[in-house]
Parts: sequence; structure tokens; C-alpha cells
Amino acid sequence: MSTTPLLQLRDVGRTLAAHPVVTGLNLTLDRGGVLGLLGVNGAGKSTTLRMIAGVLAPSSGQVLLDGRDLGEEPAWTRRLGYLPETPPLYPELRVDEYLAFCARLHGLAGRAAGEATARVIERCGLGAMRRRLCGNLSKGYAQRVGIAQAIVHEPDLIVLDEPASGLDPVQAASIRDLVRELGRDGAVILSTHLLHDVTACCGRVAILHRGRLHHDGTLTDIADAGEVQVSTRAPLDATQWQGIDCVRQAQPSGEGWRVQLTAGTDAAQLAQAIVARGWGLTGLRGGDLESVFLRIASADDTARAA
Repeated sequence: MSTTPLLQLRDVGRTLAAHPVVTGLNLTLDRGGVLGLLGVNGAGKSTTLRMIAGVLAPSSGQVLLDGRDLGEEPAWTRRLGYLPETPPLYPELRVDEYLAFCARLHGLAGRAAGEATARVIERCGLGAMRRRLCGNLSKGYAQRVGIAQAIVHEPDLIVLDEPASGLDPVQAASIRDLVRELGRDGAVILSTHLLHDVTACCGRVAILHRGRLHHDGTLTDIADAGEVQVSTRAPLDATQWQGIDCVRQAQPSGEGWRVQLTAGTDAAQLAQAIVARGWGLTGLRGGDLESVFLRIASADDTARAA
């Protein structure tokens, strides 16, 4: 079995009109599971996915698929499937016609194309829509057809850009179920700015901000990151936290404090110290994706670059 990562980004950057959109991006992805690419609007998520899919050429660095440089061997992009933010549908074609056309684009022909089309229609729950014109689909079904065209050729890597954006809760839940299923069979990159999409679908998350990668790890890593959110009845200032041995750093956060613990300590020790000081502990919860994401999205650019 190959030990080469399925996808590798090596110092990938994209500059547009002298403005760096993505800078020095290093990321690897093995087979299996779903990676959530998380960031606010304008973080560089779509640009990153376009470079992975071969739609945009990186200004610097390499995109490797199974060890092959896509800049030098662009034909290898056939081993991935790509759904951009707006599904690339032809409104004048029926769903089955469109998916058969996509199968042929990916090198399938004749009976193989027909069988692939039938499989993907069943897998994506499009049987009732197969003869409907793409231009007459609801947004939820249009997204399903978009995913279907990305997987009709059974690619090794599936790249999805905001697949649940703009959908109602029922449609979004259906899409998330489909993404989880795809992750069991192969590797998926899911770009989103919605935290719920990541926690519902992904085992691993990479957070982009201002075109740079600021976090890459599992959701379990985040939960065990040694950071807690604390609220107390007593008003506090930063100097009061300095006398607690298990506190590495404390910063105001909302109506409470975001406290980073020193190595080898835990939230129980912090709670005991707060109670001993009579501060009136009213809330304490472990680190979560939201707190990590908000810290990255709101941190000062200069501090991030240091």
C-alpha cells in the first residue's frame, strides 16, 4: 500500500495584481475521511480549492496528487472531482444527459458511461429528478447534481466548495449526510465558513485566514488544546491571573476570559484555584472549534505573522 499522501501542497501561493491571496500553504491529506477547510469570507478557501483542482495555476509552490505535480502533469486532475461554489450545470440538459456528458468528459465511454451515470444518480438520490431539466431544479437538487458530476468517475479525491451554502436546514442536512458517506469511501476536502458543517462532517480541520494556514489538526486535538473559557462573578483584570501556576495566558473574551493552561495541567486545577480565591466561578468549558476559529479570525495580523 502506498505511503505517499494523496494530496500535498508545498509552499503554495497565489498572487493576483501584486496582492497575495494565498501565501506559503503547506498541507497534506491521506486517503479516507473528510478535511474541513474553514475560514471567513475572503480567507482564500476557494482560491486554494481552485489550485488543487487545476483551475488556477499557483504563483509559487507545488500541488502534488499521489506524488505527481499537477503543474507538470495536468492530466492527473482526472483523478479528482471538483464542485465549485456555483454548480456548473447546463440548464438545457436533463439531469441524466448532463451526468452522462460529464462521465464522457472524464474518459468514460459507451456502456461504462451509462453505468456510471446510473450509479451516481442512485447514490445522490436523484432518481425522481433524472429526466428533469437542470435549469428547473431547486437549489438543493442542483447541489446534489453538482456533487454527482464531481464523483461520477469515482475519483480518489473529491473537492467541494461550500456545498451546503444557501440551502434550507433540511437540504443542508441531506448534503452533509452525503459528504460523510463520500468520506467513508475516499478523501474529501470540504470548504466552508460554517462551523456546523465542519463539526457534522469532518474529522480534521484546517483554518485559513488572510491566505495563510493558522491551524491544522483533528477536532479531538482542538478539544484537548489546553484552552478553556471562564466566567466569574467577580470582575477581574489580567494581573490577577498571573498568580495562578496553571495559567499560561489569560485574555478577555466576551463576558469572560479565554485562559490557556500550562503544559500538564487541566481545567479541574484551574477551577480549584478560582474557587480558592473566592472569585465566584460561574462557567468553565473546554476549548472548541468556535473559540479557536474566533481567536484566529480576530487576532491582530502582526501578531499572527510573528
